[in-house]
Amino acid sequence: MTTATTDPRPAPARDVLDEVFDAVLFDMDGTLISSTRSVERCWLRLAGEFGMPTDDLSPFRYHGVPARDILDLLLADRDAAERASALARVVELEVSDTEGIEVLPGAVEALAALGGSGGDAGRAAVVTSCGARLAAARIAAVALPAPATVVTADDVERGKPDPEPYRAGADRLGVDVRRCLVVEDAESGIRSGRAAGAAVLALRTTEAEGPGGGADLVVDDLSAVRFEVTGAGVRVRRA
Repeated sequence: MTTATTDPRPAPARDVLDEVFDAVLFDMDGTLISSTRSVERCWLRLAGEFGMPTDDLSPFRYHGVPARDILDLLLADRDAAERASALARVVELEVSDTEGIEVLPGAVEALAALGGSGGDAGRAAVVTSCGARLAAARIAAVALPAPATVVTADDVERGKPDPEPYRAGADRLGVDVRRCLVVEDAESGIRSGRAAGAAVLALRTTEAEGPGGGADLVVDDLSAVRFEVTGAGVRVRRA
């Protein structure tokens, strides 16, 4: 597993309610949608098929980390071919199991405010740790009005907590990542956004106490804020 190239020094906090952003970069699972039940079912089945210890499969332990990196850790004693087989299998399981996936509070409104599907493509992107097939399956399962720009684990060499995913999202939109707001629910994603130079809004949608990682602002979910698009950019307000 590649080590993330992050600066260990904490960045100074930013007042996201006082800034104007060029774009908003949303994580997907745990931020816009909840797929926890599907993830638990699929990974427990994978563990049974590949003889993986289930005590290592806490739903939060690896949250926000690409599946390939999780398997590199859990199957470190297996050869590359078996790890590749496990990755292909868990993708198949998760793509076919979308039962119980739901849109989280405030997600549709947030995306609509930023243009929604087919809207202002320069204002929002989804940056997810799952692969392209799985992202498409989950977005379709709940008819999420996702923006046109979606960056997945298939688009980067190093996943979260490395800064590459959020840098890629900003690059796709043609904006400076330092003028972006990252919205996350997982520590790995917060670290990714901060290391990329973005401001970070964190949600308590996955863990009641909120994720670690040093977010600039923490709220319960996206219904706690609203986005306003102006000629200067995007502003964040408390709802």
